[in-house]
Amino acid sequence: MAKLSIKGLIESALSFGRTLDSDYPPLQQFFVVMEHCLKHGLKVRKSFLSYNKTIWGPLELVEKLYPEAEEIAASVRDLPGLKTPLGRARAWLRLALMQKKMADYLRCLIIQRELLSEFYEYHALMMEEEGAVIVGLLVGLNVIDANLCVKGEDLDSQVGVIDFSMYLKSDDDIGGKERNEQIAAILDQKNYVEELNRQLNSTVSSLHARVDSLEKSNTKLIEELAIAKNNIIKLQEENHQLRSENTLILMKTQHHLEVTKVDVEAELQTYKHSRQGLDEMYNEARRQLREESQLRQDMENELVVQVSMKHEIELAMKLLEKDIHEKQDTLIGLRQQLDEVKAINMEMYQKLQVSDDAMKEKNEIIGRLEDKTNQINATMKQLEQRLQQAEKAQLDAENEDKKLKQEYVNKSESLQKEFSQKEKQLLQLETDLKIEKEWRQTLQDDLQKEKETVSHLRIETQEIINLKKEFIKLQEKNRQLKRICQDQEAALQELASKLSESKLKIEDIKEANKALQGQVWLKDKEATHCKLCEKEFSLSKRKHHCRNCGEIFCNACSDNELPLPSSPKPVRVCDSCHAILIQRCSSNVP
Repeated sequence: MAKLSIKGLIESALSFGRTLDSDYPPLQQFFVVMEHCLKHGLKVRKSFLSYNKTIWGPLELVEKLYPEAEEIAASVRDLPGLKTPLGRARAWLRLALMQKKMADYLRCLIIQRELLSEFYEYHALMMEEEGAVIVGLLVGLNVIDANLCVKGEDLDSQVGVIDFSMYLKSDDDIGGKERNEQIAAILDQKNYVEELNRQLNSTVSSLHARVDSLEKSNTKLIEELAIAKNNIIKLQEENHQLRSENTLILMKTQHHLEVTKVDVEAELQTYKHSRQGLDEMYNEARRQLREESQLRQDMENELVVQVSMKHEIELAMKLLEKDIHEKQDTLIGLRQQLDEVKAINMEMYQKLQVSDDAMKEKNEIIGRLEDKTNQINATMKQLEQRLQQAEKAQLDAENEDKKLKQEYVNKSESLQKEFSQKEKQLLQLETDLKIEKEWRQTLQDDLQKEKETVSHLRIETQEIINLKKEFIKLQEKNRQLKRICQDQEAALQELASKLSESKLKIEDIKEANKALQGQVWLKDKEATHCKLCEKEFSLSKRKHHCRNCGEIFCNACSDNELPLPSSPKPVRVCDSCHAILIQRCSSNVP
């Protein structure tokens, strides 16, 4: 059935000549057949409520075997509306067909049969050779273009029934081929018109939405335009007011400038006289500042020299530390080699002792054998004297004796050769030991030299620490000198500002005195109420007279005070003309 469905799908798709959708009957039958093939021989798994038998488990395994299948698995898991594993498996098959990689995915799954054995029985279709045949047939589906909508379909509740009538040919089918072609053409036109209508509907709805948004934005812009016009009108009114105020201020300032020009000329004369003393003070402060700046420049030069020396010393220290570390590494390696040589010497010494013991034992055996030969010779002589009949036995014994002697001689020669080899090895080891001793002596000399260089470097580091301390002291002195210089500059600025303020106030007092001349003061009886608060004068509300405008105020209304360098207490100022107020006595004399 799988072969028939794949063959029928390819033939119908090629004769149909268009992209297949989800409503195409051969395509639906193909998915049903593939579902049955994947379900064949599937193991039953016990779940919490009932038995579970789904193909989503082996299909989900493809994600681990084939990295490109991760995207399909993730999109299937994220699909809304899929609640069962069977629905996810159906969606996975449709997406794999659209990607034209269903054959590749299932081929990776069939190769790993040891993993499939967890999900399928041994007689299942996917475990047998027929599964590989079906995967080979699926490669032919790559010629088909499928456009399937997986998101909206109800894949969980579909019933997979195979329609065998599609694969049974009849005479009516052969006769109605032309009619089917006409119906296919009409269906193509119908689908084209429906697709065009759908696109037009979507464009109309998007245009309606755009028109609504443009109308809303137009109403907002009209409202903002009206608000902007009102703001422009208000700003124009404020601009006219500000221009009128500006013209009045210009007229006042021009009048004030004409008045102040005369005052400035008088002030210039007094400023020239006071400037001479200030110039002398300034020259003295400038000379001190020049000296301090020269000292600061010298200190900065010394600081640069010290910093360069410090960098050089740090670089030398780093190089020396690097050399020391390298020599320490070589020392450690040499010590390890010396320990290895010692161990080898001990092993050779032990082997030599063992060989000496073996030689002693063999010498004893040779002595014993010689004694035995002597005894045999004595017995042979006795046998010759006593037994003349046993000559044959005697000859045999002599032959055996010769053989034994030859063997003993050969053994002794081999032992002597081994002994000579051991002596040569001992001489070689003694020479190696002498070389190691000389090497150790040279290493000790190098170590002594390194210790001397380290002590020398420690002395140099101590000198560097002392230089750092002196440098810190010089920096502290430099900061103190900078502070003194800044304090002196601030004192000069404050002194200049106070002098200028005092001169301005003195000029104001002079002008007020000039304006007082020729004015007539009111009598105490006539001045009974304050001009501002209109309260009656008393002991707590004393009278204050303005020499400029001639008005009388109480001490509560004339709160504006200014300090004068000539008087210890601050003076009171008129609120209207800002001239100095004078407290009146009981008589009519100011």
